[in-house]
Amino acid sequence: MIPTNVVEALGKIELFRGIRPEGLERIAAICSEESFRVTDVIFKEGDVGDKLYLILEGKVRISREVSGMGEEALAVLGPGAAFGEMSLIDDFPRSADARVHERCRLLVLTKEALEDLLFLDKDLAYEILWNFVRILSARLRETNDKMTFLSVTGKF
Repeated sequence: MIPTNVVEALGKIELFRGIRPEGLERIAAICSEESFRVTDVIFKEGDVGDKLYLILEGKVRISREVSGMGEEALAVLGPGAAFGEMSLIDDFPRSADARVHERCRLLVLTKEALEDLLFLDKDLAYEILWNFVRILSARLRETNDKMTFLSVTGKF
């Protein structure tokens, strides 16, 4: 039996929002849990990405190394936040580091396990891929708005 809180946590991730409960249970069944300490690095920029992470407890810092300046934190994510989702659809290396900011417990979904599930459940595949389309569309609009702002203000 899968803990209800895991299924609920998955349903709150943007990628899985609106997925029917049976679909969330199937996704939860292929996830694993990993725990990390404050000194741990979950992944480094340039690593091969093949996992999505959901923070169940603790905090994770997403950052990049800036030449001559050191680490620049891009975000500090807490419980309920997900990261690494783009690695589920493309084969590009990680674009930033993920470091443990506060001892954490993560739910981990591998690309291979998700692909196997989606091959077997076409309805679930449709729901998840449609969510990906919405997410990517929103990110593209946001990028366009930022580019327009930078162009209009002369900062580009």
